Amino acid sequence: MKFVNRFVDKHGTGHVTLRPEDDEDMWHLYNLIQEGDSIRAPAIRRVQKISSTGSVDSQRVRLNLTIKVTRVDFSSSAAPSTATPNDAADASSSNQPDATAALHISGPVTVENQHVRLGAFHTLDIEVQRDVRIEKFEGWDSVALARVDEAIVPGKGAEVAALVCGEGTAAFCLLSQHMTLVTHRLSLPVPRKGSASGATQHEKGLNRFYGTLFESFLRHVPYSNVGLKAIVIASPGWVRDSVYDYMVAEASRRGDKVLQKALKDKVVKVHISSPHVHSLVEVLKSPEIVSQLKETKFAREGIVLDKFFKMLGTDEMRAWYGPDHVVLAADRGAIGTLLISDDLFRASNPVTRKKYVGLVEAVQQKGGEVVIFSSMHESGQQLLLLTGIAALLTFPLDVEVVEAEDKEEAERLRLAKEGELDGG
Repeated sequence: MKFVNRFVDKHGTGHVTLRPEDDEDMWHLYNLIQEGDSIRAPAIRRVQKISSTGSVDSQRVRLNLTIKVTRVDFSSSAAPSTATPNDAADASSSNQPDATAALHISGPVTVENQHVRLGAFHTLDIEVQRDVRIEKFEGWDSVALARVDEAIVPGKGAEVAALVCGEGTAAFCLLSQHMTLVTHRLSLPVPRKGSASGATQHEKGLNRFYGTLFESFLRHVPYSNVGLKAIVIASPGWVRDSVYDYMVAEASRRGDKVLQKALKDKVVKVHISSPHVHSLVEVLKSPEIVSQLKETKFAREGIVLDKFFKMLGTDEMRAWYGPDHVVLAADRGAIGTLLISDDLFRASNPVTRKKYVGLVEAVQQKGGEVVIFSSMHESGQQLLLLTGIAALLTFPLDVEVVEAEDKEEAERLRLAKEGELDGG
C-alpha cells in the first residue's frame, strides 16, 4: 500500500489517503472502510450531452466522487479457474498469478460534482494505483490506525506458495500476511489400475496429470520472486513426492535454472490428512514450516490457535472463548494472549466496534499480547467457529465462579443504589 497523506488529530478526526497496489491492499481497505465513512475515489460515469440540434452524445468521463458509505463488498477473486485436460497445451509460461481482488463501495454522493447531483447513489469500484481518501464517521481509533501502519510497510506480497494435491487434483494457493488466495484448481481423471491394461491407463493418466500440473505451476506460482520464502507441496500418501520428482526432472529437461534453484531451495514437502485447501491449517502447524516461517503473521496465527486448542483440552480454566467470557477475563487482568478476528472490527454498529477496540487496548495496557486473525486465512476461519474471539489466560479462572461473583457484585450495587434512593 502506498501512503499518500494523513491528517488525523489527537481526537481521531481527519482523513487518510492511501493508494492500493495489490490484492492484499484491497483487503486492508475492506477492513478499514465502514458504514458511515466518507470516501473519495476516482469513478467513471456515463455523461450525456444534448447538442443544439437535439442529438444526444454519450461519453464516459473519469472524475473524483465523494460518497457516504452504506455498503462495502469484497471478493478475493471472481472464481478460481479449474483446469481441463487441454490446459497443458494452453498454459503460458508467464510466472505471474492471475487472481484479482475486487472492492465495491456504495452510497450517496455528498460533494456535488458538475456531472453528478448531490445525493445521487453511486458505487465506487476501487482500482489499484488510484488514491482513496478515507474519513472515518466515528473517528480513527487505535485499531484502524494500526491497520494503516501495517498496510504501508513496504516489501509485502506472497510469502508462501502452497500446492495442495491428491491423485488427479490440485489447488494452487498464495499466502500473504493477511490473505490466502486460491489462484487455480486442477482436476483430471486418473483411471484405477485394476488389470494390466488398467495399469497402463493409470500410468498415462498420472503422466497427463503431472504434465498439466507442471504447466499450471509455471503460470500460478511466482517461484522466482525474492520475497517468496517457501513453496509447500502437501498431500496425503505418496503424491507430493511423485509431483516433486516430476517437476525436478522436467525443470532439468528444459534447462530452467531458475526453477531448478527454486525447487531445490524453497520446496518443503508436508503430509496432510486430506487433499483440500482447509488442510493448510495442518501445513502451517507442521514442524518443517514452523521453523522456516515462525516470524510471519499467518504462521503466528496458526501457532497461537494450536496452543489455544491444546490448552482447551488440558486446562480449560486457562482457555476461554466467546465475547462475554473474554471480557470477564480481561476485567480481571487475566489475559496473556487475546485471539480476535478482524471480522469483529467490521461490525456495522459503531458501539460494537468500540467494544472490541476497547478490549484490545485494555489487554495491551495490562501487558497482554493481541493477535488479530485474518478471516482470509484458514486459521481465521477456525477462530470464527469459536465466535471469533478467544483468550489464553495467565492464571486459571473458573467461568462459573467468575460469573457468580459478577452477579453478586451487580446485586450489591443495585441494593446500594436503591438504599441511596430510599434514603434520599
